[in-house]
Amino acid sequence: MSAEELYEMLHERPFIPIRLHISNGKTYDIRHPETAIVAQSIVTVGLPGDNGSGIARAVIHCSLSHIVQAEPLAVGA
Repeated sequence: MSAEELYEMLHERPFIPIRLHISNGKTYDIRHPETAIVAQSIVTVGLPGDNGSGIARAVIHCSLSHIVQAEPLAVGA
């Protein structure tokens, strides 16, 4: 996936939550566009905390070359 493709998905209005499928089998959900930062070759995703405070419990850095699919999440998923 290119940086431009992911950036466009994150800036669609209205925003549609996205699930990233990574080459190692993991998935990461981006439920708000503000929780992801796209750079030229990586994306940084804030992982939500359990208490719903809006503060990330951790961040992951993923090479864009390892994203095998980005799909829209169903509403309420």
